[in-house]
Amino acid sequence: MTREELNEDKQKEIFKEENKKKTKIIVKKVFKIFIIFMILFYSFNLYTTYISEGSYIVKEKRIVNNKIPTSFYGTKIIHFSDLHYGSNITLKETKKIVKLINSRNPDLVFFTGDLIDKDYKLDSKEQEKIIKELKKINASLGKYAVIGDEDSDNFSTILNQSDFVVLNNEYELIYNNTNDAILLSGFSTNIDVNKALDYFNIDTSNSNIYSIGLIHIPDNTDDILDVHGMDLLLAGHSHNGDIKIPYIGPIIKKDGAKKYNDEYYKVNNTLLYISSGIGTKNNSVRLFCRPSINFFRLSNS
Repeated sequence: MTREELNEDKQKEIFKEENKKKTKIIVKKVFKIFIIFMILFYSFNLYTTYISEGSYIVKEKRIVNNKIPTSFYGTKIIHFSDLHYGSNITLKETKKIVKLINSRNPDLVFFTGDLIDKDYKLDSKEQEKIIKELKKINASLGKYAVIGDEDSDNFSTILNQSDFVVLNNEYELIYNNTNDAILLSGFSTNIDVNKALDYFNIDTSNSNIYSIGLIHIPDNTDDILDVHGMDLLLAGHSHNGDIKIPYIGPIIKKDGAKKYNDEYYKVNNTLLYISSGIGTKNNSVRLFCRPSINFFRLSNS
């Protein structure tokens, strides 16, 4: 074998060794990327399934308005919404929510719709268990609810048997040991604003009464305020976006929550608070939008 042939064979061996080394480096990099991806994937899955989904927070706000009667000073209100029982919410989770609500010793409890997930088949035994739990919610001045867009015929049955008053385009005056009242109006998804605000058509009505409105669909806000101003509106439906990107907002805006979907707005003189909800719809995923309940304290100064 000539020197040239020996050199050629040697170069081929060197070239093969270099290729082997490069291949090993590439394989190691691909493996590292795969491991990092899997860690991120399972971390995201853990967050959205167990942390973001199951870790409930309480958003506390002080509501100040000089129209609030002195007898209601310090009144505590719990507002929760969109339980979507049967999606990612079980009876065990419902018990947690009831316990969390009662830990605040509320005077008033408001639920703004979507109690049972529309794709979940609820049998009579489970319905009785839900009623039993919701009945445990304590509120010295009452428990009230409005119907959501996904609520079926059993909504009113469950809520009424749980000692909630369902306001279907109706109003109620709430008193607290004096003759001074606050007005509570409940607006159905099949909204009839004039009927729900019929109080203001009564000759003896107090035009300066402090008024609270319960709605499921937040984009009904403008329709309500076109008829009459409200002091406080509490809504649900939007889940505040479910998946939110910081400084950008929700990725997908639901019908009925295109204009109003974040947790707070001030519309003219009306305060609008939208619950982020308890459960989720279909995908059981939340990101940067934890499930929560709202907790308000009323004050007139």
